[in-house]
Amino acid sequence: MKSIFSRLNIDSYIVLLVTMVVLASLIPPRGSWASIAGFCADAGIVILFFMHGARLSRQAVIDGARHWRLHLTVAVVTFVVFPLLGLVIRGLPLVDPALATGMLFLTLLPSTVQSSIAFTAMARGNVAAAVCSASFSNLAGIFVTPILCALLITGKHGGFSSDAVVTIAVQLLLPFMAGHMLRPWIGDWIVRQKKMLTLVDRGSILLVVYTAFGAAVVEGLWSKVSFRELAMIAALSAVLLAVVLALTQALGRWFGFNREDRIVLQFCGSKKSLASGVPMAGVLFSASQVGAIILPLMFFHQIQLMLCAVLARRYGALPEQPDKVAPAVTMSRAGTSN
Repeated sequence: MKSIFSRLNIDSYIVLLVTMVVLASLIPPRGSWASIAGFCADAGIVILFFMHGARLSRQAVIDGARHWRLHLTVAVVTFVVFPLLGLVIRGLPLVDPALATGMLFLTLLPSTVQSSIAFTAMARGNVAAAVCSASFSNLAGIFVTPILCALLITGKHGGFSSDAVVTIAVQLLLPFMAGHMLRPWIGDWIVRQKKMLTLVDRGSILLVVYTAFGAAVVEGLWSKVSFRELAMIAALSAVLLAVVLALTQALGRWFGFNREDRIVLQFCGSKKSLASGVPMAGVLFSASQVGAIILPLMFFHQIQLMLCAVLARRYGALPEQPDKVAPAVTMSRAGTSN
């Protein structure tokens, strides 16, 4: 089954996420089970950010500062260009306000870590810079994403309140800082426990997805979202990703980055983190809103994996040209591969 998903460029984890959505749609948590599931989801978020803090190397922060032009460009694309595009999407007619807010929310999120680094390595880019850029993006996202949500979403759709500041500090920031402070004692052990970390990391997100969609289903999510709106989310996600991929490629050439750094800019600058987005949505929005909020993120996440896998393979197959601009890979060609 895994080989089939691999050939189709479908992440098996996405299949598990869809399974959670189906399960939540058929058997949503109610009553005392909803309280228990919600408590477990909150605990999972705390553990998740604690581990993120323990895994972040201080040396990565120091090394990353030396390549500030590249990291600053990635940050601007992630936290300025993407949100501007999100505002444009939210202003489009015929888009349900809750789903439009979900599209805007995904543009406010930090970049991924694992897939950004993996695609950069596959494309023969600057892996060390990718590690730093992706790590900085996730670290900054803990502070920047809630602030952007407060500025761009609060008051219009009722998704963010002042109470969320305390919740963010307790569930996200404090666990992250605690993990990072304890890194000298537990960091090496956590890095060695890859299977356990993967189970906790992915399991906590699956639980949040189940509780979030379950609460949304109880509130009538699927009676409010039509097939046309789902198709629109998929189309908007694909267009959004295509625009950012083209823009990051152009910026890399404009700023004179070498081939390896242009690859970092393209893959780190175009990603949005499902691992960070789902827990943050659970903290920032009410239970009845979270299902619709993270639905666009799930579509975008799978599309970015599929399209960037195609681009990374094409870049990796190009001959080494360290001092020249690599031939452009057009979106039309990428879209016809596999």
